[in-house]
Amino acid sequence: MQPTTNTIYQQIIQSKKDGKKLLAILLDPDKIELSNLDSLLLKINQSPATHIFVGGSIVETTILEELIETLKHKTFLPVVLFPGDPSQISPQADAILFLSLLSGRNPDYLIEYHVQAAPILKNTNLEVISTGYILVESGNETAVARVSKTEPLDRENLNLALATAQAGEMLGNKLIYLEAGSGAKKAIPLEMIQLIAQNLKIPIIVGGGIVDLHGIQKAYESGADLVVIGTAFENNNRFFES
Repeated sequence: MQPTTNTIYQQIIQSKKDGKKLLAILLDPDKIELSNLDSLLLKINQSPATHIFVGGSIVETTILEELIETLKHKTFLPVVLFPGDPSQISPQADAILFLSLLSGRNPDYLIEYHVQAAPILKNTNLEVISTGYILVESGNETAVARVSKTEPLDRENLNLALATAQAGEMLGNKLIYLEAGSGAKKAIPLEMIQLIAQNLKIPIIVGGGIVDLHGIQKAYESGADLVVIGTAFENNNRFFES
């Protein structure tokens, strides 16, 4: 049974209230081979994942619709779009993270792409979840920084990260997403997660640079409500045994 429309955010809120931690597997369509998809979906179905995120900084492949359709038929998890731009919107998904890149000052990622996406989203049944997206320095240039042409926040400047997250909450964002970036050398600092989680009421998502089960657990302990993993999970068949 597929999830009921317009309930995903309420489920995240309820999980936060109940102290239940959530886990999303991020699938980048450009990195997916449909011929290997069944084995990947088997891994996902056997994992403790609660959500599937789909998207990337740039998606050039044409398999997005087919990928989501397959996910909907072969998993019981809600499929949430994690788009880099409006071209990655698919009405077949359950929800979309409506991302505003709060850490940067590129107007395209603060509002322009949202304006372009709004009329498209109005013609779908997607649950739109306003999400403040904060890119944090992770030891190397990530695709998000390169494509958005923005600088990540200094990982040592905890007060700036907190103020940015608080501004997002005050603007009405329903979630705050702390992102180290795909292929990051360093995950989000635990003390940053903790400081932000202690000073915000809305749920916190943490992703990037988490390479094992220990990293997930540490993020949870620091206050993350939902952790996102991608590349490391896809490349390691024993990820949840580590």
